[in-house]
Amino acid sequence: MRFLADMGVAQRIVHWLRAEGHDANHLREENLHRLPNGEIFEKAHREERILLTFDLDFGEIVALSAGRAVSVILFRLHNTRTDHVLDRLHKVLRDSGEAVEQGAIIVVEESRHRVRRLPLRS
Repeated sequence: MRFLADMGVAQRIVHWLRAEGHDANHLREENLHRLPNGEIFEKAHREERILLTFDLDFGEIVALSAGRAVSVILFRLHNTRTDHVLDRLHKVLRDSGEAVEQGAIIVVEESRHRVRRLPLRS
């Protein structure tokens, strides 16, 4: 899978994804740490990457994206230590990897994750 990590995501998570055989980039590595959210979304769409973020704005951006399917893994965690985020991400990819690849918003919480397949319907 191909990933793009937003600024709130630790770079260690990108290193872990690479070690697992994924193609992963971090905005900081590309010196894009000030890129507006809309442009981050466009970059993920253009490069066919799954967006990793803690930023709730991306749920709305996906909803208003006019059908452009960009999977978003949105972390809504109280415990944001990298080891915990890695554990939760590992479970998401293990349990819902197919949905992530096909287009979905995955909301990751402390003890569960919710999958909304794209395109979103009202």
